[in-house]
Amino acid sequence: MFTSTLLAAATAPLQWSPAVGVIIILANIFAIAFGKSTIKYPSTQPGLPSANLFGGFGLPALLATTAFGHILGVGVVLGLHNLGRI
Repeated sequence: MFTSTLLAAATAPLQWSPAVGVIIILANIFAIAFGKSTIKYPSTQPGLPSANLFGGFGLPALLATTAFGHILGVGVVLGLHNLGRI
């Protein structure tokens, strides 16, 4: 019974497009900027090979901000798809 309710709530599948990629990239840029201003110790160890290239982030901060950016981007993409915008 739960499966039929779940299938009834499903929407049309979302196909990847360049717009989806741009949204994910912008969400990651926003998340990195947000992380740069809010992470207390952004350069903790282990460090990255070219820290200047990554904004002075260590590996934990870089992984955290990009993971947050992907979660944020997927939410935006799914929300826009649900509204019929993409």
